[in-house]
Amino acid sequence: MKTIVNKVLDGIDLNLLDLLQKNAQLSNAELAKLVNLSPPATHARIKRLEKEGFIDKQVAILNHNKLGFDLLCYISISTNIHQEEAIAELEDVLSRMEEILECHCLTGEYDYLLKVANKDTRGLESFIKKLNKLGISKINTSLALREIKSSTVLPIM
Repeated sequence: MKTIVNKVLDGIDLNLLDLLQKNAQLSNAELAKLVNLSPPATHARIKRLEKEGFIDKQVAILNHNKLGFDLLCYISISTNIHQEEAIAELEDVLSRMEEILECHCLTGEYDYLLKVANKDTRGLESFIKKLNKLGISKINTSLALREIKSSTVLPIM
């Protein structure tokens, strides 16, 4: 990975990031052993990586099916909103909607792509009604039949 990142991060930093993104439950002692550093040096590096913004947060990724969120949808939306302040307000509302797992601003035919989790079709219908109240001009919903791959791991190594 020959990029500007290599000027800021060394091999140990990249190794730590790779290990953490694959298993954030590794203890500091386990990480230290894997990267051949002392636990205090490893801890200091992780804190620096957090402070510098290379680590956003560490979370548990839940199984949506086991929790009853059987309807995973991808919803493309377009809007006629063009004023910067109104766009910022729309994006703020979208970012606070609990059903939305991901929201991406796009180029092309649609303005935004939403990854949405609902328990059932009634939940989806309710969610679409919420979208309609936001001045959305076009909505295209695709239901995910099954998941082939889901990952949060970046190919940094």
